[in-house]
Amino acid sequence: MKQKLFTRNGGNIKKIKLFTSKELEKATDNYHGNRVLGEGGQGTGYKRMLLEGRIVAIKKFKIADESKIEEFINEVILLSQISHRNVVQLVGCCLETEVPLLVYEFVSNGYLFQYLHDQNEEFPFTWELRLLIAFEVSSVLTYLHSAASVPIYHRDIKSKNILLDEKFQVKLSDFGISRSIVVDQTRLTTQVKGPFGYLDPEYF
Repeated sequence: MKQKLFTRNGGNIKKIKLFTSKELEKATDNYHGNRVLGEGGQGTGYKRMLLEGRIVAIKKFKIADESKIEEFINEVILLSQISHRNVVQLVGCCLETEVPLLVYEFVSNGYLFQYLHDQNEEFPFTWELRLLIAFEVSSVLTYLHSAASVPIYHRDIKSKNILLDEKFQVKLSDFGISRSIVVDQTRLTTQVKGPFGYLDPEYF
């Protein structure tokens, strides 16, 4: 069964560290509630330290239907091709479970959303910092659209998909519904995904 799931979940993916289900069960204390970082529409995130001492975020998908599996495989493939300081780093994945698991670098300061909507007097979210974040987001999108070997359109840019590290530098995340575009491809027919207000103008 593990081999069957491994193949279905994209077991031919290269350049990515593969974790066993036992390794990640142990790392999360069998997905205990006190390890939860947060929950979203796609799944649950867990914070944990791996055996080599690295702190990571483990993303467990909620539903293992075919569309979610495709998004999972898409995210793994895209992140394995991207090397940019403002894109969250994919450490590895687990492909032998019913619900696929992704292992990312841990980004300590959470989502941009919380700083925009939950103002904290102890930490004023200054306009200088906002402009820096806007600049870094636009820079990484310019890279993905124009400088990457194969252009990548994120399709879901919003404050909940922009993480901030300990220095409040941007880490763009959640590439599940992203799409690669072959440079010489003049037409693209596909289902439009992502909230309309956040859709990449180039892709639209």
